[in-house]
Amino acid sequence: MNIKPLLQDPIFSKITALADAQGKEAYLVGGYVRDLILRRPTKDIDVMIVGSGIEFAKSLAGEMGGKTNLVIYKNFGTALVQSGSTAIEFVGARKESYDRDSRKPVVENGTKEDDLQRRDFTINALAASLNATTFGEVTDMFGGAADIDKKCIRVPNDPDVTFSDDPLRMMRAIRFASQLNFRIEDGTYDGITRNCERITIVSQERITDELNKILLSPKPSAGFKLLFNTGILSLIFPNLVKLEGVETRNGKGHKDNFYHTLQVVDNISTKTNDLWLRWAAVLHDIAKPATKRFNNKSGWTFHGHELKGSKMVPGIFRELRLPLNEKMKFVQKMVLLHLRPIALAKEEVTDSGVRRLLFDCGEDVESLMILCEADITSKNEYKVKKFLKNFENVRRKLKDVESRDKIRNWQPPVTGEMIMQTLNLRPGREVGILKVAIREAILNGEIENDKDQAVKFMLSKAKELGIKS
Repeated sequence: MNIKPLLQDPIFSKITALADAQGKEAYLVGGYVRDLILRRPTKDIDVMIVGSGIEFAKSLAGEMGGKTNLVIYKNFGTALVQSGSTAIEFVGARKESYDRDSRKPVVENGTKEDDLQRRDFTINALAASLNATTFGEVTDMFGGAADIDKKCIRVPNDPDVTFSDDPLRMMRAIRFASQLNFRIEDGTYDGITRNCERITIVSQERITDELNKILLSPKPSAGFKLLFNTGILSLIFPNLVKLEGVETRNGKGHKDNFYHTLQVVDNISTKTNDLWLRWAAVLHDIAKPATKRFNNKSGWTFHGHELKGSKMVPGIFRELRLPLNEKMKFVQKMVLLHLRPIALAKEEVTDSGVRRLLFDCGEDVESLMILCEADITSKNEYKVKKFLKNFENVRRKLKDVESRDKIRNWQPPVTGEMIMQTLNLRPGREVGILKVAIREAILNGEIENDKDQAVKFMLSKAKELGIKS
């Protein structure tokens, strides 16, 4: 195979000239070659040099001059050359060996063949020559090109050795299958299942990085089902696995909340690439196992799962080493409020209910609506259409009320300080009571979101409470 027509970036000719001048072998390797063959957009360009990748990168950066940046990662034996929007990582050809209790390899200098031998999957064990006489010729020792044609993920070596040496490769296999819509070859899949316990030696940060990439794939459920079926998910995310299964009593069962959750995530993925809204979809029903109850009349209930679920979010983010900042608070808010638009859609949409939703959700109301629409997973097509039509009414009402009442970025027209100055009060319980009363009056539509009306209401309420100025 020769991919010369696909190597159009001008930087490659510079690498060719320097490699030939130095008598070095230079190859494009790994995912960049794979994605070129797949005609898939890619940014990560990796070049393997038979010799020192760092020294070659230094020479290239020196020749290019200008605004070329060079970053050396001495601990990893790699160097990054950045020129404009193009970034290329250089590494020397190497071979690796592993200790059983660590996924950190012992690295030695090696040949091109050694380097390809250490690659994780056949589709990534491809090397395209950048030397002039063989430019674009692909070295394919393990049938990677054929596996690309077959849409197959396969390890080039013994899967037990591959996954025991570097257990993160199990998650990478699943991630590639999810991203590329490939299947995992049977022997490779069985190797993941046999070695799933080895994932426990991998750092949580690396595990979560792969989880995020799976979550951002076109159809995340494919990856999560593979994680579940191979046994990995129960080791890295037991709270999610607890959602799986259906319990039946007196002929009454509930839906399988694990597969429902995966469907919600898939539904979200057709609407947005927002990682944190996808996390909200993953966690929106996370507290259902803890709140599940059976009632002889009404059957299975999960009362309060949205509140308990929102309280679980910080702990889950901490365990998964996800950021404990505004991203976590956004997910927490989505989990807490995810039933609110559904409740509105089931009944007459009142101005008061819409105002409260806008007040509680603020700028995130559109994200909440996307989540709620994704949460409709009924197999009853009529029911789905009815809910979606009702959601259109909710959206119209949200727009109408917001344009009229300006609640989304609501700031009280009368502040606590104004209350204290007007009524000659000190900070305390009475100020809080009046603030809440004004807010509730606005949200209930008793008064408009207007300063004069709010002051008039405040004075009336103060008199009612026996507060004298």
